[in-house]
Amino acid sequence: MSIIDKYILKRYLLTFAVMLLLFIPIGIMANLAEQIGKMIDNDAPTNEIIIYYLNFTIYIGSLLFPIFLFLSIIFFTSKLASNTEIVAILSSGVSYGRFLRPYLIGASIIAVTMLVMAMFIVPNASKGYNEFKYKYLKKGKKDRITSNIFNQLNENDFLYVSSFDPARQNANKFTFERFNDDNTLDFKISANSIRWVEKDSIYRLIKYTKRTMVGDSAIIQTKNRLDTLFAFKIDDLTPVSYIAETKNLFELNKFIKDQRRKGASNINNYVLVKYRRWALPLTAFILTIIAVAVSSVKRRGGMGVNLAFGIGVAFIYIFFDKVFGTLAEQAGFSPLMAVVIPNIVFGILAFYLLQNAKR
Repeated sequence: MSIIDKYILKRYLLTFAVMLLLFIPIGIMANLAEQIGKMIDNDAPTNEIIIYYLNFTIYIGSLLFPIFLFLSIIFFTSKLASNTEIVAILSSGVSYGRFLRPYLIGASIIAVTMLVMAMFIVPNASKGYNEFKYKYLKKGKKDRITSNIFNQLNENDFLYVSSFDPARQNANKFTFERFNDDNTLDFKISANSIRWVEKDSIYRLIKYTKRTMVGDSAIIQTKNRLDTLFAFKIDDLTPVSYIAETKNLFELNKFIKDQRRKGASNINNYVLVKYRRWALPLTAFILTIIAVAVSSVKRRGGMGVNLAFGIGVAFIYIFFDKVFGTLAEQAGFSPLMAVVIPNIVFGILAFYLLQNAKR
């Protein structure tokens, strides 16, 4: 790399880091000011609060990464343009594409870093962040579906409960059915309630009934109480709403595969999380190109105009992402297209702005 490349790359990475260091503490203070009352009312321990804000830093930083990246590039590139440094570089015979190279190197470094974090570090932070939030900040609010739960455990086993209490690990109106390979019923277990007894590592069924099919007749067994084992975990009845965010790359792939097999109705939510993680590198490059194209030209009004435009574009990008994400989660829209369409739209915008900047 030339001296100019190192100079631009250093400014790129340093400004991005400073942007994170400036805005994340502001976010922490704003969140603390808003939530401190709930933390006190719910007796949140100090050590858990500290861990929560460590997780908050990683979690929120990953969510706001596009805005931080975009604004940091506009900030330092506008400064280069206002000092006529870019004019001097291009006037020396350096092409616009060559001028763009250190930006793309910087985008590659940040993209790889963010991808690794999104796949392996952010999920753990997301778990701690959400668990604290529902334990102390949204106490009493449901973090999962708790009524009329149907699950297909595998090709032959199905279960249903009318209601589930995750705190007590207890479910009511439990039904478990096993079918033969020819789709005929093998047996059916029903009970008024099922509860996981952790100290004994068993399930306790109350008002237990088992119907075993033998030809055209059935053998019926009943007991007031039965302690037994099943090949599922009580929490698997209904995962928490944020479960996909808490799983790393390999865990998420396995989880999605299991949920497809079970016929989960909200499978799009989990697939959307997966595709958004993989789209991060593309997002980094698109936003880098747009930011450079917008801010590399010296304008009347200076940096303020560029920053205003940058903030507008960043929020439009987030709006597009949220709209298509909601369509995928609520309306059955393809999760892949929900991630691809905003990037295609802004990719076209990046190409257009880049062509105009070259002129």
